[in-house]
Amino acid sequence: MRDLKKTVKILKLIRAAYKVLFAVIILFAVISSIAYLFIALKGKNIILTKIEELTQRKASVGNFSVTPPLNLAIKNLNIEGLLKVENISISPSILFLLTGNIGLNRIVVIKPEITFEKKPAEAVTKTPSAAPEKKRALHLILKQLIIKDGKIDFVDHTVGPEGIKIIVKDINFNLTNLRAFPFSAITSFDLKARIPWQKGQEEGRFEAEGWINFFKKDMQATLKIEDIDGVYLYPYYSHWVDLEKARIEKAKLNFTSNINGLNNNVTAQCHLELTDIVRRPRPEGEPGEKAEKITDTVLDIFRALNQGKIVLDFTIRTKMDKPQFSFGDIKMAFEDKLAEGKKANGFKPEDALLMPAKLIEGLFKGTTDLTTAVISGTISAGKEIGKTVEGALKKEEKEEEKKE
Repeated sequence: MRDLKKTVKILKLIRAAYKVLFAVIILFAVISSIAYLFIALKGKNIILTKIEELTQRKASVGNFSVTPPLNLAIKNLNIEGLLKVENISISPSILFLLTGNIGLNRIVVIKPEITFEKKPAEAVTKTPSAAPEKKRALHLILKQLIIKDGKIDFVDHTVGPEGIKIIVKDINFNLTNLRAFPFSAITSFDLKARIPWQKGQEEGRFEAEGWINFFKKDMQATLKIEDIDGVYLYPYYSHWVDLEKARIEKAKLNFTSNINGLNNNVTAQCHLELTDIVRRPRPEGEPGEKAEKITDTVLDIFRALNQGKIVLDFTIRTKMDKPQFSFGDIKMAFEDKLAEGKKANGFKPEDALLMPAKLIEGLFKGTTDLTTAVISGTISAGKEIGKTVEGALKKEEKEEEKKE
């Protein structure tokens, strides 16, 4: 009899649980329907208003639609002078949205085109504004972001009289598990793209992959850029070297970096290699420029130090929340590399065969201290190394004249 009573109680509890579950399902369906209707009717205007507030630019959408349960589709989004997107699909997390935060299961962005211009500091004007009101920060969870066939047009007006334009195309990016609030999580990413330097020239290849913990400020990533057009990037180092006088017509480089971050401290082990260099032919009978001779000398130094290869290994230390990198880091690394050439034990007997004996003697017995030298050649040039190499060349020329 007792067993029967227990069975009846259990059945009643199960029935009550089913009723509660059914009520929750009904409530969830009602809320979803209300949210669906609200977004379908007001979503387009809300999105455009928020975009214009954030970017201070006019925005437009060609088509906006919602499909059950709450999937959004945006076509032909245009933010004036900043962004164009052919198609965006968004799958939100309804449960997370009900908490007043932003939860997205998946975002797929097709053919975005971003335009970005970097202007000189004096051209940037700041308008005074009142201190923003403090609002409760919204939590954001994004399980997956996919970008397909993207493109970036970057114009840097801070270098050269006309600036320089760099295009990154065929961008394919995959990001998973992004959490923008104080919570330890591993966010993984994978990026591939191509860089068309000049028409008719081989395109560069860009790859990056790794993970980031934004809460702990830890990270691990690898970066690889192949077939960099050193001549196209000339405006960035034009104040160090004159490519015209050095008669450099083509310079191709590869760059790799292993990046590790711990507690906001980031260390990047970098490797730069000059894989191809083409010199413009000198007309018969025309004497060589000093810059041309200096370039040859510097290249010979690097070949001698690296078994015939023109490579540079260096380390960059920065902060994850404020990353900084400049061409000055490469220049300093070249200076340190050339300083190695001063030490006799930096050369093996077989390495010395790669350089003219008299030139080595002139470089290492000269009065100028190479430890303060700045490279004068393919990628960067400085007065001190220029004086050193020029002095060595003059000595060699005088000796040859005496022999004649």
